[in-house]
Amino acid sequence: MKRILVCEDEVSIREFVVINLRRSGYDVIEAGSGEEALERYDRADEKPDIALLDIMLPGMDGFAVCRGLRERSDSMGIIMLTARTQEMEKVGGLMMGADDYVTKPFSPSELVARVDALYRRVDAARQRYEVQYLEEIRQGDFVLNLRNRTLLRDGKPVELTQLEFQIIEYFFTNPGKPLSRTDILHRVWGEDYFGEEKIVDVNIRRLRMKIEVNPSSPEHIMTVWGLGYKWNA
Repeated sequence: MKRILVCEDEVSIREFVVINLRRSGYDVIEAGSGEEALERYDRADEKPDIALLDIMLPGMDGFAVCRGLRERSDSMGIIMLTARTQEMEKVGGLMMGADDYVTKPFSPSELVARVDALYRRVDAARQRYEVQYLEEIRQGDFVLNLRNRTLLRDGKPVELTQLEFQIIEYFFTNPGKPLSRTDILHRVWGEDYFGEEKIVDVNIRRLRMKIEVNPSSPEHIMTVWGLGYKWNA
C-alpha cells in the first residue's frame, strides 16, 4: 500500500486532498497541525512514503515539520503546498529538504500526478537500494557507497537526503561530463515530472553547502554556464 501523510489545517482543503489521494490508491494519514503530523508519523507502524505539507500552519509551520521529518527519514518524499505568491517560501521549503512543491490552487489531477511521480522515484530508489550491484564509487576525497547509500569525505560522513544522494550518484557516474538541468531533472525526478527546472538549482545550492569548503566558490560541483553542472573530483 502506498502511504502518504497529509498535513493541512484547513479542513475543506484537507478533505479535498484526502478524497482524491484515496481514490488514487493511497493510504492517507491526516494531520491538522505540524505537531500532530510529527506525532502521527512517530506512532505509525508503517511509515509513510510521502508527506504533503502546507507551509502556513498554526503553531509549528510547514518548514519546521519538513525539518522534523527529514531528521527522521532521509528517504521519504516531501511535497510542500504553497500559495501562488510565496516564491521565497517555495525555495525555503526545498532548502529545508523538500523534494517538490505544488502551488495553490491546484487541480486534483495535477496534485495526484505530482504525488505519483515522487512516489515512483522514492519506490525506485528503495528497490535499487535492495539490489547490490556496485559497492563503491571513489572520486578524489569522496567515497559513495551505493549499497549503504552513504557518502564519505576524508572518511567522515556527509548527511544527504535520498534526493541529494541520487544527484551525487549521477555526478559520480558521469565525472567531468556536463549535465544539463533537464538531464538531472529527468534522472532524479523522472521524465514525467512537469514542475520547474529551478528545483535543480535549489538542490545544487543545498548540496554545495554540504560538500564544498566554500559553497560560494565551489571546487567540485561546477556550473556550466547556459547548460547545467558537472562534477570535478
